[in-house]
Amino acid sequence: MKAKTLSIIALIFTLNPTNIHSQQSDLSKAVNYLSEFIASDYFIELKKETSDLALVDTIYLRAIDYYQNDYAEALLSLTFTTVPYREVPLKIPLFNLRLSYPLISADEQTFKRKNENLPSRFLHDSPENDFGDKDKIAHFFGNAYIGYAESILDLADVFGYFVEAFEEDFKAQSKIDFRDIEVNWLGVLFGNLLEENKKILPSEVIITRSLRYSSFVL
Repeated sequence: MKAKTLSIIALIFTLNPTNIHSQQSDLSKAVNYLSEFIASDYFIELKKETSDLALVDTIYLRAIDYYQNDYAEALLSLTFTTVPYREVPLKIPLFNLRLSYPLISADEQTFKRKNENLPSRFLHDSPENDFGDKDKIAHFFGNAYIGYAESILDLADVFGYFVEAFEEDFKAQSKIDFRDIEVNWLGVLFGNLLEENKKILPSEVIITRSLRYSSFVL
């Protein structure tokens, strides 16, 4: 547990915007751009005629276009863009301190509207409420980034644990969510497949979960 906690802290500080670039880094610019896209009237119109699963593809393709086919950077920006929280609780065991650590995000108004527009029902068993599975988009893309960049990082378990940890602190769940774990590994699978096939879309991997459960019913 202690090793995992230290790994989580290392991951957060590795992704610290001040460590990556300057305050107006490429990553923060991308997060702003993608957040504004999801918050836009254009995206709201898309939601009226497009399934939530297809909207996940739309957001992904917009990031790929923004980064001119730099898939690793696109996946990283999608992770920060789709996290529905502006900060996470960070625990430092050595001093028994708990701090609120800010994440890269858009301005408050854009962030709020972006969260309202995030796809929420892209899984066959998504909850029938306004929030649905919005939190799982960041699970998917975060683990896809690590799956794609695993030659540099081997942190898929750490990233999944990191997301679970701060969701628990926000009381988003009272016990381990095995659906989150499934989405984590779908993300890793997508990242691995993306190394070999740049045309693959998130929906093509996400839908395999529904097909797997359907096969049990049949």
